[in-house]
Amino acid sequence: MDIVQLVIIVISFILTTVIVILSVQVWYILKEIRFSVHKMNKMLDDAGRVTEVVGDSAEGLSGFMNGIKTGMSIISSLKKGEKHE
Repeated sequence: MDIVQLVIIVISFILTTVIVILSVQVWYILKEIRFSVHKMNKMLDDAGRVTEVVGDSAEGLSGFMNGIKTGMSIISSLKKGEKHE
């Protein structure tokens, strides 16, 4: 066997080995990215639920405060009506 053929075979073997190792590493990186995207999606869903609950609570509190304000204005108008009689 000629030295050139031997060098080509050795280089081909080394390059094939490096490509296989890099492919496995890329596979693991893509697997981690997929896991991270799923985790991020779950976090965003949870954050959406939390903001919805907070918004509903704020809306309920606003309605409660408007009810108190209306009640106070009715009471004050009744008191003014009693003073005029």
